[in-house]
Amino acid sequence: MNKVSEIMTKEVEFCSPNDSVATAAQKMRNIDCGSLPICEGKTVVGIITDRDIVLNVVADGKDSTSVTCQECMTTSVISCSPDTDVHECARMMAENQIRRIPVVQNGELVGICAIGDLATINIFVNESGDALSRISEPHSANH
Repeated sequence: MNKVSEIMTKEVEFCSPNDSVATAAQKMRNIDCGSLPICEGKTVVGIITDRDIVLNVVADGKDSTSVTCQECMTTSVISCSPDTDVHECARMMAENQIRRIPVVQNGELVGICAIGDLATINIFVNESGDALSRISEPHSANH
């Protein structure tokens, strides 16, 4: 059984709720990803995506240096534990149409599992391929 702890990224970039969305966007650019966990200390309190920033800040002509992450983050965060089976993690990504899942243990952020991490497991190529195709499907949720 492969666990998320075996493939997750342990050094995770994140922002605090009071950081500007410009800071979040710069971190996303620097690590080439489209979302970041928002943490108070090591507790995940939200997640912000590049799409959140575009729709809630850029499209409204707001100043990205004065809008905080807390103002446009999603607070209902899908997370898993380091002991979560990688197949279950892929199912969660597909079901929720997300590409990155914060990994939380004892209430604290300990890593992040991205769809690309799942694709590195040879036995997992078909399942992560299915997860990727389902993630790209349009859906009616706000994200």
